Amino acid sequence: MSSAFGTIIQIGDILVSEEVALEYFACDYATCRGACCIYGDSGAPMDESELPGIERDYPLFSHEMLEAGRNAVDANGFFEIDREGDIVTPLVPGSEACAYAHFTADGACMCAIELCGCRKPQSCSLYPIRVTNLTGGGLALNLHRWDICKCAFEKGRREGIRVYQFLKGPLTRAYGEEFYAALEAGAAHVIGQESTGSNP
Repeated sequence: MSSAFGTIIQIGDILVSEEVALEYFACDYATCRGACCIYGDSGAPMDESELPGIERDYPLFSHEMLEAGRNAVDANGFFEIDREGDIVTPLVPGSEACAYAHFTADGACMCAIELCGCRKPQSCSLYPIRVTNLTGGGLALNLHRWDICKCAFEKGRREGIRVYQFLKGPLTRAYGEEFYAALEAGAAHVIGQESTGSNP
């Protein structure tokens, strides 16, 4: 499917931006040290359906959080509503750090939820893809660019890893094996068009 925004890969009611197929990405934790959990205008997006799991698992991972993070949860609950009206993870007051962050002795950041084997918010697992609910149903999967992830785009290009390849596990968990197989086929088509300079 072609549009003013480029080629769109349509799989059922899910629309995937061509950038998910064409762009390169691979997290470079050694360089960024978990900066995505520390900086941002608000917490990580969450779906309402994820809240019961976070609350259920909280006793399993809360000991890995900073005391300030636990205090934030005690004060504000397991989520916040950001200025856009979206459900997001709570932040540590006076900072941009996610309340669910764990810090190592040398200052690197990890997700306390994931560290304890629990399921972190899907938006974190799928990054740099951001998912948007479409009017009338369906989803749009678009690439999000963030300066702190510049090293990840560079590493992906060096190693030849594209966004959809890097996110094979999270995409499969979120939407199923058939979806990912269709995405692989669609990505191969888009990549082929890009390399030959042809139009859909």
